[in-house]
Amino acid sequence: MRKSEAGSGRCRPWNRRVFGRIAIAALAAATLAFLPVVTVAQGVAGDAAAGKAKAAVCAACHGPVGVSVNPAWPSLAGQQPVYLAKQIRLFRDGVRVEPTMQPFVQNLSDQDIDDIAAYYAGLSPCP
Repeated sequence: MRKSEAGSGRCRPWNRRVFGRIAIAALAAATLAFLPVVTVAQGVAGDAAAGKAKAAVCAACHGPVGVSVNPAWPSLAGQQPVYLAKQIRLFRDGVRVEPTMQPFVQNLSDQDIDDIAAYYAGLSPCP
């Protein structure tokens, strides 16, 4: 250890690389192991291809690829499917009230919502 590093509490460069790689690998493994359980437990098993057709009307506000150009309307591309499905259900069920959303979601089935959520989750948030 160099004199300037003594007592500084800094890791040596090889330690940062090794520990960083271990941390990234552990995080990736935990994410991959946990994600399917969360998705299935929350009931989001949508078909993105079917969702694309069902989401055609959403493009007017949320953009043709889920990236909104108006800050008043959120971008949906790349959001988590569980989150998207939950929010759409809240709008549909009247728990979350937004007059511009109600007409578009009031007749959606749970499967329609899962399909739309899967579609938007699979899109890139960077156009």
